[in-house]
Amino acid sequence: YLLDKSDKYDSRDVERLQQDDKWVENYLIWRHDVVDDTLKMIDESFQWRKEYTVNDLSESVLPKWLFEIGALFLHGYDKEGYKLFWFKVKHHTRDPKQQLDKKKLVAFWLEHYAKRDHGKPLTVVFDMAETGISHIDLDFVRFIVSCFTDYYPNFLTKIVIFEMPWIMNAAFKIVKGWLGPDAISMLKFTNKSDVQEYISGEYLPPHMGGTDSFKYSYPPLVDDDFQTPLCENGPITNEDEHESKEEIDADTKETGEQNEAQNLNQKKMNSIEQISKSEETDKTEVKPKNAKKALTTFKGPLLHISPAEELYFGSKETGEKKCLIVLTNVTKNVVAFKVRTTAPEKYRVKPSNSSCEPGTSLDIIVSLHGGFAASLQDRFLIMAAEMDQSSGAGVPELTQFWKDVPRTKVMEHRLRCHVIESSKPSSLTLKDNASNIPAKTNEDLHIQLTRLLQINTRLEEQMNRCLWFQQLSVVLSLLSVTVAAFCFYLAYAQRS
Repeated sequence: YLLDKSDKYDSRDVERLQQDDKWVENYLIWRHDVVDDTLKMIDESFQWRKEYTVNDLSESVLPKWLFEIGALFLHGYDKEGYKLFWFKVKHHTRDPKQQLDKKKLVAFWLEHYAKRDHGKPLTVVFDMAETGISHIDLDFVRFIVSCFTDYYPNFLTKIVIFEMPWIMNAAFKIVKGWLGPDAISMLKFTNKSDVQEYISGEYLPPHMGGTDSFKYSYPPLVDDDFQTPLCENGPITNEDEHESKEEIDADTKETGEQNEAQNLNQKKMNSIEQISKSEETDKTEVKPKNAKKALTTFKGPLLHISPAEELYFGSKETGEKKCLIVLTNVTKNVVAFKVRTTAPEKYRVKPSNSSCEPGTSLDIIVSLHGGFAASLQDRFLIMAAEMDQSSGAGVPELTQFWKDVPRTKVMEHRLRCHVIESSKPSSLTLKDNASNIPAKTNEDLHIQLTRLLQINTRLEEQMNRCLWFQQLSVVLSLLSVTVAAFCFYLAYAQRS
């Protein structure tokens, strides 16, 4: 394919295919691991990507009015935690002159999300309320369908169609023919009474029976995912990131108080009997070096982040209200980081905006605020960027740094929430203490627990090695007995 059609592909797509195993895997999954079919799909999608200049689509190359009408946008999550891709059909009218731009808008949103969330699947919502025959555009619908069936592999979870007018039944029979048997099962025809089987009311507008007060507007580009600032002491309502001098002074004072408290906690830790002498050498005061090891770790160019994908919270009944994120700086420079969330009213994060020294690890405590419960739709975004050695790491310097740093130099990693009924050893979960022990003591105990888990993991590895040697010894013993018996048999046979 490359030899025959290299001029028809974007070299960036070819390079990505050679480096991104997940992308290749998605093509294979979507084509049921049939290699020839997978190659054909890659060929078709690569040619389409070059034709539509997908890698270069941006707000600046598309007409502004396309964004302003709000016919297409990303907002909210379904009950399985998948992002919702909204098509407000009432805002669409057939116009051959605008068709190419509208198709590029679809490609822009899909590529925007695919790059941002590394190809995580979408749920498509066709909101057909207040639509009629003038809004039917089968060519445009076919293009949307082909994006998911032919160009973006394994990118679709389901298509939720809300209040489709009876007059469009014939049109959607044609659409079903384009989808194929696998995709047909993804069609979910709903109305106001049953749409909440797939999408909870918090992400549905009032006309669909929900409570979402979201109103689309442009500019800026809709990005409801990660809101800022995120307060260390609970929810805040001020959305202005530019801090006044008084706020900076207050934050600096608070940081000093936190450092004093952390030093006191360190003294407490030192008084606790350590499990072994080797564990004692791992301790440092605020940023323990190489002290944490989770079962899953995202290895980014600036930070290694544990856990890699999910924060495990319990239900209200289990009382698990805190999680631990461990950041490890793998560069030779100071790395500034900050944490955002889709639900700033629920969570507090300590620290939410700080820096990490070269070669050290730092703990981030994520706490549920008040009487809230974690949701599958909640997400966290960790942003990181290298700082110059000459730059300070105080609150004023960090504030200015995030204003000036180019977006291209910022590493981003996303974590989703997972709600469980009982705690998992693989998740770094902190439990609220029922006996009113101070929160700082809980954190100390959790550090000890994490180290115990590390020791437990090493013991399991040693036990597995011992079992393997034991099994090998048994096999060798049986072989020895068999050989000895055979030798006795030969000697007896010769004497006879």
